Amino acid sequence: MAEDTLTTSGIGKHGVPRLPSVDIDSYNVELKDDDGFLGDRASKGAFRKILDGLRKPLKKNGDDPLGETPSDKIAKGSLDEALVGDDIEAAALVHGAIEEFAQELAYVTGRFLKTKAWADTECIVVGGGFRKSRVGEIAIARADLILKSDGHKIHLIPIRFDPDEAGLIGCLHLAPSWIFEAFDSILAVDIGGTNIRCGVVETRWKKASDLSKATVWKSELWRHANDEPTREGAVKKLVKMLKGLISEAEKANMRLAPFIGISCPGVIDEDGSIEKGAQNLPGNWESSKFNLPASLIESIPEIGGHDTTVLMHNDGVAQGLSEMPSMQEVSRWGVLTIGTGLGNARFTNRKKERKSDEKNGKDKDKKGKD
Repeated sequence: MAEDTLTTSGIGKHGVPRLPSVDIDSYNVELKDDDGFLGDRASKGAFRKILDGLRKPLKKNGDDPLGETPSDKIAKGSLDEALVGDDIEAAALVHGAIEEFAQELAYVTGRFLKTKAWADTECIVVGGGFRKSRVGEIAIARADLILKSDGHKIHLIPIRFDPDEAGLIGCLHLAPSWIFEAFDSILAVDIGGTNIRCGVVETRWKKASDLSKATVWKSELWRHANDEPTREGAVKKLVKMLKGLISEAEKANMRLAPFIGISCPGVIDEDGSIEKGAQNLPGNWESSKFNLPASLIESIPEIGGHDTTVLMHNDGVAQGLSEMPSMQEVSRWGVLTIGTGLGNARFTNRKKERKSDEKNGKDKDKKGKD
């Protein structure tokens, strides 16, 4: 496996549980109850299902304030407008769906907090597409209040970066340190069950070495769910998107690193294969014969005259890593991503522990000299 790892990344292993600043205590945990996966109760689809359930009896009487549009077709912006619009019944309907979903989100979060891997979690950031709306923000805030009222000492907060960009920015935290000295940007890929997004991420490392000022310079989105491509077709499209971004970065005289960070659903093995959890992706991505990092290196062997290196990790992990600069006041924290499913990861900061160890060591040395 070690030889395969060098072939697909050139700098380290994929899906590792230890990064320079954090330990990844768990990710992609699949909790179950009698009805199936618990995460499905707090997914983007679950909210639409709740909304649809509230609308059904109203539709029979012709009293649905949201009209004839199916619940899964109503834009997030339209639901946000309903919250603040003049139609009080529409606002009440959306608020009802928010309350019911928040109860589900709080319940699922509570179940995570009862697991050994999530014990003593102090803060949870919530990302994913659902968070990118006023409806999502209110649901997260309401779930936070429910958890607190149930006795959990926890903060549930929306992810700081734009959810569409958090996975790309999080890929910076997978990159080796030498990249930040020599280059000002990287290529990042965020793969989801509906979309694939590629981007050039500026490190802005000189402005903030903790990467808190990082930003997406340019990105491209492909909604693969609409095209229903084969696995090979999806990889071919991805390569085309990346090559286009490389060309644009070169024209802009950016110092693009020969590095591609990948955020992908599922359990990522050290050799770059996907063990499980990629069922929403086009084709069979869990095949032992398929290795996305190796495929990208084969198609893009060099960037800027340097050998390409690739590192891949779970998409929930990557979104969480984007929040790392803001999580330095806590020791143990997690991320939930509300999208096609409910992504999850739990982290323990290591920098703070090292500082504590160094301080204890100095105190011991001082006592010894005294």
